[in-house]
Amino acid sequence: MATATATATATNAASAERFWQRMAIGLALFIVFGFAQFALRGFVDPVAAPFWVHLHGVLMLAWLGLLIVQPTLVARGDLPLHRRLGRIGAGLALVIAALGIFTGLASLVLNRLPPFFSPPYFLALTTVEALAFGLMVWAAVRRRHTTEWHRRLMIGATIIILEPALGRLLPMPLMIGWSDIPVGLVQLAVVGLIALHDRRTLGHVHPATKAVALVVIAVRIAIYLLAMAPPVIALAARLTGG
Repeated sequence: MATATATATATNAASAERFWQRMAIGLALFIVFGFAQFALRGFVDPVAAPFWVHLHGVLMLAWLGLLIVQPTLVARGDLPLHRRLGRIGAGLALVIAALGIFTGLASLVLNRLPPFFSPPYFLALTTVEALAFGLMVWAAVRRRHTTEWHRRLMIGATIIILEPALGRLLPMPLMIGWSDIPVGLVQLAVVGLIALHDRRTLGHVHPATKAVALVVIAVRIAIYLLAMAPPVIALAARLTGG
């Protein structure tokens, strides 16, 4: 009986890790595809892009690779390496968040923002998403000893940064003024997949999944409201020389 119970527990644990592996791979492929198709369609000039844009891209690829590797290590039982890479990942997320904010500010100064975004909106978008990503990773690290919270917050942080890929797939010029709605709905749909997994494996939606959904909604609302705030409008004008 004890052997059967242990076998069932191991099988359930392996199944859970497969889900998180697939989520990580799916998010990574979606983000890479979003950027790749945009470049292949000739909408970006890699040569003209500043070096920090390339650096940000390389660091994001490193993050996505780490997101895939980490559940694989857990499934194999290599927890020491998982923890070492986790510390590297925490530092990587901090750099990505800081560089994301810098890239947004520099894009305004150099007038490299997408033409369908107003400067205040672009400033709010890049800053809020970078901060939300960094804070969610920080929360996940704080919850690293609570596995169910940790893994959901890590995936949730990556769901937040789906927006740049979605911006290259959705018809953004036709969505001026209301693009936050479709972006938020797609992000919530991904959270919904986690909620379905929760119901199937736990019998209820895990509180961390609900927290991720609330963060997704809060980020979209914050961006929309901050873009209309006078201090943000004034700062964007100074950065663009307007």
